Amino acid sequence: MTLSLYLHPLSSYVQKAKTAFYEKGIPFEPRMLDGSEPIASEFAKLWPIGRMPALDHDGELIFDTTSIIEYLDARFPETPRLIPDDPMRAVDVRMWDRFFDNYVNYPQQRIVYLAIGREPDDGDGGARWKAMLETSYALLDRRIADRTWVAGEFSLADCAAAPALLYADWTHPIPPQYAELHAYRQRLLERPSYARALDEARPYRHMFPLGAPTDRD
Repeated sequence: MTLSLYLHPLSSYVQKAKTAFYEKGIPFEPRMLDGSEPIASEFAKLWPIGRMPALDHDGELIFDTTSIIEYLDARFPETPRLIPDDPMRAVDVRMWDRFFDNYVNYPQQRIVYLAIGREPDDGDGGARWKAMLETSYALLDRRIADRTWVAGEFSLADCAAAPALLYADWTHPIPPQYAELHAYRQRLLERPSYARALDEARPYRHMFPLGAPTDRD
């Protein structure tokens, strides 16, 4: 049984998936997407859409990071669950997973793309995306005030939160008054599963378009 994960370590969505693998203790074969062959052609054939990560499990394709983590929960039920069995708790976890992908990771990426010319410049310097992040930061600071993790036990949602908040803070820093959110971000950085994924990305930090800070990781 081979699980091959097509990835680049700097990708936030790759880090989200790797955190789940490490949390569960499921081994996988990393297939590095750096333009080299034959892996680049393998990936193009497996998943013509070309978005990473993608998982090849003995010839079965699983794409989209959330779907990969859902697959791991279903395929390896003996490992720690990242989506609760209870359907109402599962709704909460999935909801916050989407929150981090759509309202933290997405605007963060738009700001980066704007800076490197991959996003159309509408003349506001990315103000709408920064405003979305600021709204998300305020909401999260309130949400996490009486919690260790965002939706109960460590879950899919926290796998999404870790890289999203890492890069968001690099791109548009979390204001200092949001002490609860800063503390949550630090807990995520210290979680062994995410710390491992983050360490594996360190050799590639020079590739972060806005420059990687040295004091917020």
